[in-house]
Amino acid sequence: MNTPVLRSALFMPASNQRAMDKARSLSADAIIFDLEDAVAADAKDNAREQVLSQLAAGGYGERHLVVRSNALSTPWGEADIRAVAKSTIDTICLPKIETVAELERVGALLAECGRADICLWAMIETPLGVRNVNQLAQFDSLTALVMGTSDLASELRVPHRADRLGLQYSLGRCVLAARQNGKVILDGVQLDLEDAEGLKAICEQGRALGFDGKTLIHPNQIETANSAFGYSKEDVEHARQILKVWETAQTQSKGVAVLNGKLVELMHVEEATRVLQQAGDTAH
Repeated sequence: MNTPVLRSALFMPASNQRAMDKARSLSADAIIFDLEDAVAADAKDNAREQVLSQLAAGGYGERHLVVRSNALSTPWGEADIRAVAKSTIDTICLPKIETVAELERVGALLAECGRADICLWAMIETPLGVRNVNQLAQFDSLTALVMGTSDLASELRVPHRADRLGLQYSLGRCVLAARQNGKVILDGVQLDLEDAEGLKAICEQGRALGFDGKTLIHPNQIETANSAFGYSKEDVEHARQILKVWETAQTQSKGVAVLNGKLVELMHVEEATRVLQQAGDTAH
């Protein structure tokens, strides 16, 4: 199964009609309509109805649409799940997931609503979530892990540093769990909207750590994330050359090939194939 292209996933306040309308023209790969952190307690019910109307109106093209619900432990969580189950949405993002039992509760509720087909994204925002991440990633209907780095840093009591030193273990552990279980993993948000260079650096770091893409909080961050997690024309051409020399080697019954003086083995071919699959949507 091909990994979906999710370079950029933009959180969109579900209470902001203008912002949700604008999202139809943005280049984000995914739009996450947020019913949780971005919505005040007294606006939760109205925001839920706004999201349903927005989804019914459509017009978002090929963008992957997601709703972040409130947790089932809150007064709004179950109502969120039941409402979203009646829409056309196929993915729900769940905040502060720590145990498989929480995923099972959501899965049972969706099955009760006749929407067992809905996929789940689990936000990893606590030390317990990090500890249990491999078990969480094994859950059948879960398709992506999403790092909640702001809350995680707070709970770990680590300072916010440009190099994210205090988060390195947690980030690496979650990437490993995603790769072991064939799931997408998205890096956490960058809160400083004025630091363009910092955003670029943290996106490049996320790519180097193995993340598939990044969650965002402002449209101005989309281009940077798409560039950092996408593939250039040079990347695509290099992948094509790898497949070409490999095919030639195979016709000559050779187990390896050489490109520009460097050995090409099966693992390089598999990576080149993945790059081309992804670049079908990301190359410009």
